[in-house]
Order: sequence, then structure tokens, then C-alpha cells
Amino acid sequence: MGSESGRVKRGEQSRISQWLRRRSKPAAEDPARQREALLLAVAAAGLPIAPAAHPAGYRCSCDRIGCPTPARHPVSFAWQTQSTTDRAQIERWARSQPQANFITATGMVHDVLDVPLEAGRSALERLLAAGIDVGPVAESGGTGDQARMLFFTATRGTPEDEDEWWPCELDCHPETMDEHPGLRWHCRGSYVLLPPATLPGDFTVTWLRDPHHPLPDPLTLLETLTDACATHAGTTPSAAAWPLTR
Repeated sequence: MGSESGRVKRGEQSRISQWLRRRSKPAAEDPARQREALLLAVAAAGLPIAPAAHPAGYRCSCDRIGCPTPARHPVSFAWQTQSTTDRAQIERWARSQPQANFITATGMVHDVLDVPLEAGRSALERLLAAGIDVGPVAESGGTGDQARMLFFTATRGTPEDEDEWWPCELDCHPETMDEHPGLRWHCRGSYVLLPPATLPGDFTVTWLRDPHHPLPDPLTLLETLTDACATHAGTTPSAAAWPLTR
């Protein structure tokens, strides 16, 4: 009898212990707050952001019929001047537009080297194995060429001599992205979608390396990314794939 009573007490204690452990676990963070915190971390790193469209089923939330880039573009045509790192403004946007994605305008503080997902995975592995400093990296889901990896770098800036850097066939503007299935270099006048973002078809944009990592010089990554893209495409890198320098 005493043995049975002891087993009952131990069973009750075990259930109580399990209940206490469940109660002591912090509640899962509110996704809205988590989203806001990630956006503020981007702004704190100095990267300007602005609201973007979001999925409406398999369509885009914008009014454009047959939108070519559903949920991947800014809401306002004035996105370049609207982009900001102001904490209060970002909080207002995040709380008043809970479904909105966000873009970051490139070419002011940072550029983005944008490559096919499989090429990006190969390049990232090689860069880290070689001990090269890699900055923030994001993965953008999708089908075909829409599946991308985004390498955030310091901007190449605005040199006194425009011919030193401009133009370059790697430069990518939003309206010409389909013409660059390989490596795209987002700089002045361009943007990329920021994590966390949702896309039609249950795809997402997420951080692999968050914005707390310092922005590297783009040239330290370019050769590895170019080689990975060439391997992915089954071609040999050409001299034209490099920025114009003198």
C-alpha cells in the first residue's frame, strides 16, 4: 500500500513538474512584434526602408492588373525619397500596415549582389570556408529565377568620375531584373525586398545572416559570386562581367 501510495505521489509530482516547466517557458513572441524588431534592426544598421506590396491570395495587393512582380515592389512611386531609417516612422508603418512587405533602397548606404539561390548557396559556403567576411545575407523564395540569394554589401558610392564605375552590365534596376537571370548588382535607383516578407505561393524572404553583420566591400565577394553563377549557368565568366575601372 505504501509503495502504491509512493508511486501515486511520484506520478503527481512528475505531472506538476511538467506543468511548471510549461508555465515557466516564455510565451512565443508575437509575430507582429518580431517583424517590427527585424525591420528596426535593418534601420539601426543604417539601411533605409519603405513599405511594399503584399500577397492577396496568388495576386498582388496593388491595383495593377497582371502585376509583373506581385508583392515584390514598393507601394509608392516616391519610394526613393520615402525610404527612411527613422524608428518612429517605421513603427507607424509596421503597426498601420500589418500585412505589408518592405523594401530597402540600395545605392545610398548599401548595395546588394543578387544571385540565383543555388549559386548563392555554393558561393556562401566557399566564402565562409575561405574566412572571407560576409555581411548580411537573405534568401528569397520562388520558382525558377525568382529563387534568389541576396548578399548585402557596402555601396560603391558616387565617385567623382562617373565613368570609373558607371555604367556596368551588372547594374540592375527594378524594371530590368528579368534581363539579368544571373548576377544582379542593385545600386543607385534600385531596391530589394527585405526579410521578413511573404510572397504569393507561400514563399518567403528570410535572413540567413542578419543585419548586425558589418557590410563588406562588394569586390571581396564578386569573384566568388561570379564564378558560382557561371557554374550554375554552365558557362565561363567573361571579362564583361566585371565593374568598369580605370
